[in-house]
Amino acid sequence: MAATTNKDEAISTSASSSSSPVFISTETLFTILTHHTLMNHLQSTLPKASTILQTPIRQHHSLFPSSSLLLMPSWSSSPSLPYIGVKLVTHFPQNSSINLPGVQGSYVLFSLASKYLARHDSEVLVMNSGKGDKFGQSGEFGGVSFEGCGCLDEVVGFGDIVSCATNSETPLVKGVRLKGGAHLDLVGSFKPSMMECDDEAIRRGKVFVDNEAALVEAGELVGAFERGVIKRDEIGGSLVELVRGDKVGRSSSEQITVFMSVGSAVVDMLAAVCL
Repeated sequence: MAATTNKDEAISTSASSSSSPVFISTETLFTILTHHTLMNHLQSTLPKASTILQTPIRQHHSLFPSSSLLLMPSWSSSPSLPYIGVKLVTHFPQNSSINLPGVQGSYVLFSLASKYLARHDSEVLVMNSGKGDKFGQSGEFGGVSFEGCGCLDEVVGFGDIVSCATNSETPLVKGVRLKGGAHLDLVGSFKPSMMECDDEAIRRGKVFVDNEAALVEAGELVGAFERGVIKRDEIGGSLVELVRGDKVGRSSSEQITVFMSVGSAVVDMLAAVCL
């Protein structure tokens, strides 16, 4: 049976046979798979799954100027994880001019790295491109208050966890603004021209990545390597290494940590299995 996420279709329970696809809407997906459920699932399954799943380097196709198609397949023949999956993502930044999402497809933003890198008494600052009101409307975040902030430079310094999910090609997070002990999540960049933070943020932080693709695709790291801001062997480790306990995350309450994610087909597969 195939399960497909679709923005406009609700979950279908009237499939005539086991081969019929089940379409899951965005709203239903968030109801079934809360961020806490997903985080706990990844924590227990990611270390083993990363050794079982076959995950080739994702395909990155340039369609038109500034537009891209990303293909992220993953599969396993193991009886414990008998699945095949692929993540399809399109990036059309000009869509914002016609009130459509610039990024469409199946997209997973996970907070597991924050569990291992952020301080336990943290408050969160989320940056996105004008859809912040959706967080406050979501029933998933019960007991959490939301406040819109206009001046980015001013509020970055207040965030214990700063999460940036944009396709910006100019730095949004200034490293000098990060306070001691902050954790910075960067999940929007997926090609060398993109850059959500400046070199100072990379220089000040202990940097971790979701997988090795981030070392050659994330603009923040590619540029930092080229300019000698940081060396590849200074990267603190990967998400899997953190979960397994092979690498140490935060070493003090004042240390700044940075997590760089360009996307993981393994994580996408595990999220689909969790459904």
